Amino acid sequence: MPVITPQLVSLDRPLGATKDDVIRTIAGLVAQAGRASDADALATDVLAREALTPTGMGGGIAIPHAKTAAVTEPGLFFARLAPQVDFGAPDGPADILFMILAPEGAADTHLQVLSRLAGSLVDDEFTAALRSASTADEVVALVDAAVADRDEVAPTVAADARSLVAVTACPTGIAHTYMAADALKAAGERAGVRVTVETQGSAGTKPLDPAIIAAADAVIFAVDVDVRDKGRFAGKPVVQVPVKKGIDEADALVTRALAAADDPSAPRVAGGAAAAASASPAANESFGALLKRVLLTGVSYMIPFVAGGGLLLALGFAMGGYEIAFGSDVVGQNVAQNTALTYQLWNLPAEGLLYYLGCVAFVIGGASMGFLVPALAGYIAYGLADRPGIAPGFVAGAIAGFMGAGFLGGIVGGLLAGVVARWMGTWNVPRWLAGLMPVVLIPLLASIIASGLMVLVLGGPIAALSTGLGDFLNSLSGTGVVLLGIILGTMMAIDLGGPINKVAYSFAVANLANGTPDNPGPWMIMAAVMAAGMVPPLAMALATVLDRRLFSAAERENGKAAWLLGASFISEGAIPFAAADPLRVIGASIVGAATTGAIAMGSGVLSQAPHGGVFVMFAMNGTWPMFLVAIAVGVLVSAALVIVLKRFVRRAPLPVVERELATV
Repeated sequence: MPVITPQLVSLDRPLGATKDDVIRTIAGLVAQAGRASDADALATDVLAREALTPTGMGGGIAIPHAKTAAVTEPGLFFARLAPQVDFGAPDGPADILFMILAPEGAADTHLQVLSRLAGSLVDDEFTAALRSASTADEVVALVDAAVADRDEVAPTVAADARSLVAVTACPTGIAHTYMAADALKAAGERAGVRVTVETQGSAGTKPLDPAIIAAADAVIFAVDVDVRDKGRFAGKPVVQVPVKKGIDEADALVTRALAAADDPSAPRVAGGAAAAASASPAANESFGALLKRVLLTGVSYMIPFVAGGGLLLALGFAMGGYEIAFGSDVVGQNVAQNTALTYQLWNLPAEGLLYYLGCVAFVIGGASMGFLVPALAGYIAYGLADRPGIAPGFVAGAIAGFMGAGFLGGIVGGLLAGVVARWMGTWNVPRWLAGLMPVVLIPLLASIIASGLMVLVLGGPIAALSTGLGDFLNSLSGTGVVLLGIILGTMMAIDLGGPINKVAYSFAVANLANGTPDNPGPWMIMAAVMAAGMVPPLAMALATVLDRRLFSAAERENGKAAWLLGASFISEGAIPFAAADPLRVIGASIVGAATTGAIAMGSGVLSQAPHGGVFVMFAMNGTWPMFLVAIAVGVLVSAALVIVLKRFVRRAPLPVVERELATV
């Protein structure tokens, strides 16, 4: 099908007074034209993308867009708006609108066509022709000419001109990516500078020639996501900004990049073998944005260990019963005595094959969970100092575990290791030593400094803080069990598997072995923690079923996976929803989880298993019906609350928070 047809053109018709109204009206017209299967889903996904970063581009142009399963055929919808509508551009409302329609599985050729259209929107002659077009057929002809396959014209600059390289990238990789690229090229031509751009978008990426990078005076990163293979630019002076500034402030960015090239103290790109001579590319960030980014980087890399390890633990409990948590040393004994797998299986423990396999799954899952703090610390350091920070961060995280400082210690250790590694990367060392810095000297010295501080100074106080939190919770268990349930439920939901969540979980697990029929308090705490931790993902999964229009296509797909993750007691299953709407999702999750914690503690639910969710109900001494009731009530409360909040409580855009959370 052609990219645009007269049925996908609207000239001077009122489509709505607000951008939400306009997008919903256009979604209906797109569905009528046979390009979308679900108008509501299309509008929801486009509005979700709009919430990340407004698509008003300045100059009276707006380009709402999304990659969505609701689109059945890629294309464009053009509207000349009357009256004009505000799409968040700094210079006022828009009268020219292109809605870019891209299916989730769009072919590269289609995405290349859409990218050419996005690039044409920075051409004043093209937009002027659109404003003066009198018929839909005239608009179609203009757009067809703009997206036609054509050879790229080299910029007309002097052969001996200075040169810059740039990378542009936006979350969807459709519009802003290519508009920023064209704007930077045009700005370079006006300044007499050769600007070569790598677009890391949905239409694929053609990496810059290494020779062009080597010859460039500086680099511009106009991106809202991480730059792929950033180490190629290591050592280059850098200017890093959001992708929208690459469109709105292209001339200023070229000027800033040239100034950075002439400034020996300008920020430089870290990474790769040249990291030792570089500072972080994030040096232009505010301290708050930098701290948020590196912490979320650590959490995002930690999550796979949680998911894999948690499911293995649950599988082990399902096969072998809760006793494997205290008797899984049979695996080590078997391996020590017998080296051949077949011989091991002929020498099973008295409990049988399923028990032994459950122990194996439990051991593997426990090993995976054991990497949580080192991985968290290692990738926090990576977020600060790139690859040279990974090794000292992992070591500092391991030391935090050794000192009993837990997740709080891992965060502190990772930050210390990253800061030290980043500082060492700024050292001006001889060329013969530069190659050794990222692979030998930075890991060695940063490990000594960061881990040494953890052992000698910080580890003890942080461990005492973690112990104090545990003692405080334990002091409530005698008299305020319902209050304790509320506190534990809140902690389990407030950061969805993060440090606060893990403090509550670690407290429960650490005391589990102290439970007895005469002293069931530790078992009650474990049940409340597990039930409350299951609420957020299950509630988000239920909400996507009850009112699917409030959620994007990606969120609805995540909702399907969240059923299993929630049932398995993996709170991180709710993180994709918090990434798109942190305040309302986390707020609703806290209320539901606190409700569940209170019910579980107040009704005396017990769990002798430290993990597993619904798969370990056999370890609840007959209290599993109330376990399910507590979860069901909390899930209903959270699901209902998040739907109400999404329907009736508007929020101010939080583009930085949401963009950072989107990496989890």
